[in-house]
Amino acid sequence: MKPVVWGVLSTSKIGREHVIPAMLSSPLVELRAIASRSLPSAQAAAEAAGIPQAYGSYEELLADPDIEAVYNPLPNHLHVPLTLQAAAAGKHVLCEKPFALSAAEARSATEAASKVLIEEAFMVRHHPQWLRARELVQAGRIGTPRAVQVFFSYFNEDAANIRNQPSIGGGALYDIGCYAVLAGRFLFEAEPLRAVSLVDRDPVLGTDRLTSALLDFGGGRHVSFMVSTQSVPFQRVQVVGATGRIELFVPFNAARDTQMKLALDEDGQRDGSGITVETLPVADQYRLQVETFSRRVRGDAGPDKTNGLADAVAQARVIDALWQSERSGRWESIA
Repeated sequence: MKPVVWGVLSTSKIGREHVIPAMLSSPLVELRAIASRSLPSAQAAAEAAGIPQAYGSYEELLADPDIEAVYNPLPNHLHVPLTLQAAAAGKHVLCEKPFALSAAEARSATEAASKVLIEEAFMVRHHPQWLRARELVQAGRIGTPRAVQVFFSYFNEDAANIRNQPSIGGGALYDIGCYAVLAGRFLFEAEPLRAVSLVDRDPVLGTDRLTSALLDFGGGRHVSFMVSTQSVPFQRVQVVGATGRIELFVPFNAARDTQMKLALDEDGQRDGSGITVETLPVADQYRLQVETFSRRVRGDAGPDKTNGLADAVAQARVIDALWQSERSGRWESIA
C-alpha cells in the first residue's frame, strides 16, 4: 500500500507523546508536516520528531496539496471547526475525542463526511484487549451480558490546563467519560436508550470534577461509570454477564511496549479461584488506529465500518443526555 501523507494540527501533548511516534513507526504513514499557531513551536516539534515541514498556522498546513489526511488533537471546542476546514480543503480527518461538544455540532459535519473520511479518535477500540473482550462476550463466555462498569480518574487542578476550562469543553465527562460511554456501546454493540447523571463541579474551575452516570441499553443491560479529574489515578473496566465476568486492568492507557492482561472468570467463585488471566500481544493502539484509518483512505474499509461520523454523533447524543440529566435531576431519553 502506498503510504498516506499526513499532517498534524497542533503540538499537543497527546500528539507529541503518542500519536506522532505511532505515525513515525508505521510503513503505512508518511508524516509530512505539523502546524501550530506559533511557527517556533511548530519548528521545535518538527525538529524533535524529524518531521520535514513546520507551519505557523493551521491554514498553511491545510493548503499543502500533498497532505491527504490530518490528525486533529486541538482543544475540544476547535475539533469541529478545524475538521470542517480540513474537509473543505479535501483532507480526511482523524479527530481526537470528544469529536463535538454536542450532537448538533457533530451533525454539522454531515455534508463534509460525505466527501472525506471523518473519524473520532478512540484508539482503545483497536487494542487487542478490547477486541478480545468483545470476542469473549460475543462467544457467550460470560453468558448474557448484563453490565459494564467503568472507573477512570486522574488528578489535575491546574486552572491553565485546557482540561479544566469549561468554556472550551474541559471536565471529566468530555475528557474521559466519553471512554466509558464508548465501552458500553462497543461491548454491548448497541445504543443506550436513556441516561441519568450525578455531577460534582469544582467551585472555582466550574468543570465537572466527578461525574457518575447510569446508561440503560434496554434488555436488562446497564452501564455504570464514575470519572474524575481530581482523584487518584486509576482505571478499570468490568464486564459482567449472567454466568461470568471479564476485567480489563489498564483499559485506556495501555503502554505500547507492555503486554496487557485480561481476567476471565467463568466460574463465579467468591475467592476468585476460577479466574484465568490471558496475556495479550504487545500493541501500540495509536499505531493500529492510524494504520486502520490510512487503509480506509486507500479504500480498504476492513471488517469494521462503523467508526465514521455517525458513530461520533451517537457518542455526542449520550453526552448531551447526561448534561441534560444534570440540569433536570432525572432520567433523560437519548434522542
